[in-house]
Amino acid sequence: MFQKAHFLFTLLCSGTTIAIIILISLLYLRVSESSLSENQFRSFQNDISTITASLEETSSISIQWLEKIEAQNDFTIYIIDNGTPFLYNSLRSKNDSSGQYLLAESLEAYRTAFPPVQPATNHEDNNLVIYSIQLNNDSYDKVFVTTTASYAYFGINHDEYQFRSPSTGISYYASLIDMERDSARTQIVILSSLKSLNRQIFAQRLRFLLIDLAAVALLLAFSFFFTGRLLKPLRENQEAQLQFFAAASHELRTPLSVMLASAECCEEATAEEQKNFFRTIRKEGRRMNNLLGDMLTLAHSGTNRFPVEKAPAQLDTLCLNAYEAFESLCRGKSLSLSLELPDDIPPRCLCDRERIAQTISVLLHNAVSYTPEGGKITLKLEYRKVPFRRFNNECFLISVADTGTGISAADKKHIFERFYRVEKARSAKEHFGLGLSIAYEIVSAHHGKITVEDNPGGGSIFTIILP
Repeated sequence: MFQKAHFLFTLLCSGTTIAIIILISLLYLRVSESSLSENQFRSFQNDISTITASLEETSSISIQWLEKIEAQNDFTIYIIDNGTPFLYNSLRSKNDSSGQYLLAESLEAYRTAFPPVQPATNHEDNNLVIYSIQLNNDSYDKVFVTTTASYAYFGINHDEYQFRSPSTGISYYASLIDMERDSARTQIVILSSLKSLNRQIFAQRLRFLLIDLAAVALLLAFSFFFTGRLLKPLRENQEAQLQFFAAASHELRTPLSVMLASAECCEEATAEEQKNFFRTIRKEGRRMNNLLGDMLTLAHSGTNRFPVEKAPAQLDTLCLNAYEAFESLCRGKSLSLSLELPDDIPPRCLCDRERIAQTISVLLHNAVSYTPEGGKITLKLEYRKVPFRRFNNECFLISVADTGTGISAADKKHIFERFYRVEKARSAKEHFGLGLSIAYEIVSAHHGKITVEDNPGGGSIFTIILP
């Protein structure tokens, strides 16, 4: 169950963050790629404007100038003179069989991007010229594209657009420069491949993919570790509860078996024997009642319904009552029990007197159970300043010191945990390992603190601090 919960919590903890990271990455890539494309297209337009300005200032176009423009800007240039491809294109086509295809595709893309103007009824008034362009390839013996359009020209004009070539599978920025001089029309098609831009975009996507994969891996690892730490107390608590319920079931079964056996024996026993059996039944019944009461107390504390009714109470009176209740028990076990109270009467403490008396009884009962004959137990009440909860306040301190077997350092860390039992094998029959857990819950409900430390003379000292 916990493994499945661990897996589901890991997915839940990391899934939302991973989705947000991926969404942000996609949005950033979209904005970044759009910005890169716009910047490169703007740069292409600026280059075309520079070329157009140079064309306005020159009366002829040389092959050297064209080659220089191509080399400097990594352009591909085609020239059409009055609808006929220029010799410069033929020279290029010797080494590039797809050149005419590319020119035809660029012109077709231009026609789509900039639809032709409808011919006017009066050519003289509108200064329109109708022309046709045909691109033939002798090796294929067919016409690739025929563009017939009507345009209004005046001097020199250029338009930029983007298209993808079906023959090369490459995207281009393209510009068509129209020039009219002395009734002659020259068109210059300039293409700029987007290979470098696509490589840059691909590299950026790859970087983001690797970064996102690394982030996903780190998030999954962190979530797995974090949810594991989160579930660890629950797993340990469940294991402790299972152990406790197993022990409690065993403890309940033992007195119940004794009671049933005694009841069966009463049927054939004498009157004197029946009295003994009845005493046994009452004794085991009280053990079961105590166990069930402890379990009910812990159940209430676990559901935030721990019954605490605070009222002003004299703690010295509670300590005196506890001393009197355990004095005869200690005397019967050859133990020395002493009580130390403040010289001055301490103020009243706002607490649940019954619960605090129960806590003192738990500590005294443990001390009596684990202190050998001839040992000493001291119940002490103090009222003084102690550093408590970041303040140096006047607090009540109730301590129970014994000279018993003591508690190991490892057990001190867990002794107040619910369902924890120290050295189960040595526990007395009437102990179920619940007393200190109940004491801890009672003191916590009073916003106090309970501690344990070694007694310099041997044994342990339990201290209750109440604000």
